[in-house]
Amino acid sequence: MKLVQLSILSMAIGLLTFSCDNDDDTPQVVNEEEVITTLNVTLTPQTGTPVTLQSQDLDGDGPNAPVVTVSGPLTSDTTYNGVITVLNETVSPAENITEEVEEEAEEHQFFFSVGGGLEATTEYTNFDGDQNPLGTEFRIIAGSPSQGTLTFTLRHEPKKPNDGTLSDAGGETDIAVSFDVTVE
Repeated sequence: MKLVQLSILSMAIGLLTFSCDNDDDTPQVVNEEEVITTLNVTLTPQTGTPVTLQSQDLDGDGPNAPVVTVSGPLTSDTTYNGVITVLNETVSPAENITEEVEEEAEEHQFFFSVGGGLEATTEYTNFDGDQNPLGTEFRIIAGSPSQGTLTFTLRHEPKKPNDGTLSDAGGETDIAVSFDVTVE
């Protein structure tokens, strides 16, 4: 009889030990990447007409290519203030993802790349809380007449500070778009 009682007691202790397991079964909150369908860049000179650049891909990874438009040329020897907005237009009304990028500034950075002979330079004008570049606001200085590409890349969780290059920044690309730009 004592053997049966001892066996039952051992089993009860074993069950209590495993049922009171200290594992934290609470799921970890996952910060889902947002859907970005549209990237808008507005370049506003001190005088003259603003230039808009847009990439819109309403079917996301679907079969249709993004529609990329540039409203006109940049004027040589002119400084433009730039503002970037990113949207999710798969929902109505469209969701402004820029707000989240700015709220999570330490986890995001836009990178600018000038290529193909385009005479232009860029500089950041807004920063995260640690004074590292964010890039939803920037300045572009159009140089002499030329043609080339202007590429905007949004990285999630880049290394900060970084040397301003994508290779040094790491992280994941949320969106990257190249625009064919002319300076006249």
